[in-house]
Amino acid sequence: AKRMGTQYAQAVSSGTAALKVGLKALGVKRGDEVITQSFTFVATVEAILEAGATPIVVDVDETLNICSKSLEAAISDKTKAIIPVHMMGATANMDAVMEIAQRHNLKVFEDTAQACGGTYKGRTLGTIGHIGAFSTDAGKTLMTGEGGMVVTADENLFIRARSYHDHGHEY
Repeated sequence: AKRMGTQYAQAVSSGTAALKVGLKALGVKRGDEVITQSFTFVATVEAILEAGATPIVVDVDETLNICSKSLEAAISDKTKAIIPVHMMGATANMDAVMEIAQRHNLKVFEDTAQACGGTYKGRTLGTIGHIGAFSTDAGKTLMTGEGGMVVTADENLFIRARSYHDHGHEY
């Protein structure tokens, strides 16, 4: 958490687990929609499905990250969260994503599996949205063989993530 410049970090078994734990911490459930981008690793969509929600996949722009126009056009009354994916170290336009999310009262969950240590306008990726996920798989920037991390500055989200990742045990 200190290295990422946020308050809380929860280690999990994989980047995919980090995505699912983060979605559950956000309260994503069956009937909800979660918007993400077309250029991503399959785990992003798998986690949305495992959380019981419907993935809404939108176009990317010339940066190969989520297109703000496609994002805004895809928002419905069922939309609960947005997952921009910082693919291959390239950063999504987080100013646009956060502005759209705020206007529509949506949560932003940064998938930072492929951009650990990256920054956007001086802020560490994964800490700009409400919650972020990292992977430490063998093919990632920071590798431990397998593993993942959920980070947030929101104590309530951290408590929910910690509880979900360990079958509801209290700390």
